[in-house]
Amino acid sequence: MTARPDATATRAKPRVPIRYWVLWWLLLVLADLVFYVLLTPIWIGLRAIAWLAEYRARRWR
Repeated sequence: MTARPDATATRAKPRVPIRYWVLWWLLLVLADLVFYVLLTPIWIGLRAIAWLAEYRARRWR
């Protein structure tokens, strides 16, 4: 007895409409901008403040 592939496994997938591709790329670009332009400088600033506070705390001992 041989295994028969399922009929749905051999069927080609439908094409994705162009509007979904456009939406996908717009959201990806927006997410990159938010992360790299907005959140990364905030994170670096918070780390700099923490390092400065640690340096000052060690200096006063």
